Amino acid sequence: MNAHAITVRAAWDGEADVWFATSDDIDGLVVEAATMEELETKVLAAVADLLELNGTAIDQPEIPVHILSEHAVKIPNPCF
Repeated sequence: MNAHAITVRAAWDGEADVWFATSDDIDGLVVEAATMEELETKVLAAVADLLELNGTAIDQPEIPVHILSEHAVKIPNPCF
């Protein structure tokens, strides 16, 4: 695999009260955690494990992992 970076998408599941992460770049990556910090730790460990388990060859000494998340909130409209 000649990857420049791995993209992981994270989102908040309000019903389960957890962050979860998946990636199209790593087969089998599904991770959840109570905090974003804990999620990052779990994602990095899972990426390393899955690259090895999947036999994915990457020709870089270090692999950038981008964890992208979006958090939307609402505020009252002061002009309404």
